[in-house]
Amino acid sequence: MTIALGAIAEGLLWTFMAVGIFISFRILKRPDLTSEGSFPLGAAVASILIVNGVNPFLATLGAFLAGALAGFVTGLLMTKLQIPGLLAGILVMTALYSINLRIMGKSNLSLINAPRLTTFLSDYIDLPPFYNTIIIALIILAVIIFLVSHFFKTEYGQSIIATGDNEHMARSMGINTDTMKIIGLSLANGLVGLSGGLISQFNGYADISMGIGTLVIGLAGILIAETFIPNLNMSMRYVSLPIGAIAYRLIIALVLAFGMQPNDLKVISAVVLGVLIAMPNLLNSRTEPFSARK
Repeated sequence: MTIALGAIAEGLLWTFMAVGIFISFRILKRPDLTSEGSFPLGAAVASILIVNGVNPFLATLGAFLAGALAGFVTGLLMTKLQIPGLLAGILVMTALYSINLRIMGKSNLSLINAPRLTTFLSDYIDLPPFYNTIIIALIILAVIIFLVSHFFKTEYGQSIIATGDNEHMARSMGINTDTMKIIGLSLANGLVGLSGGLISQFNGYADISMGIGTLVIGLAGILIAETFIPNLNMSMRYVSLPIGAIAYRLIIALVLAFGMQPNDLKVISAVVLGVLIAMPNLLNSRTEPFSARK
């Protein structure tokens, strides 16, 4: 039961990352490697602020703003300097490694004895393990999903969707697609930074290498939701992302419970993602008549 609760708590915190990657990967149609730098950036900013006495709520907001700034820079490189999106993300991700080290002052920063958002309720209510994190994460997640889903129903949100669907058509309709890319990437990486800030508080530390493989984790959560809960409208797809993220964390928890080493988690993540990517095509090929495959 404790393993399941831990997976649920961590899965909810990773959902913010999944929502951010969903915006860049599915709405803007741009796989953005900035997330591998903005995730530890959010962790570094939140952690250093908390260590220096800033309220955990404000520190978590700072993590979001720092991630949004990273996405903003990537958007500027793409739109103003005409650097290809994948390369722009790699450049920002690489630069953020040194920036994160500069922010923390060292490669690892402990939060064990510091006030944290993920233990906030425990100061007032005697709760079982992980319940504090689950309650806080659900509240923040409900607010984020509500705001994001409503934002994409606004004129700006629809313009971002149009830019991702068909940039040339969007430009012909008078949409400033460069601005929409910058806004979309800023929002996406802000949510990734928020996830990093919350995960660092949940784990009790921020580490310079904690961003490695985060893109795979976020994509795994998205693909699990899309594979097993298909044909949803946009608003319900946001709601399905926590299910995918929690399912992924449960898979990882079960694998570790059966004796796999933590050092093998990246391999496991890659295998899970590969299976999820291939599954829709494999299922379609099995349901098609043999003559249709020729």
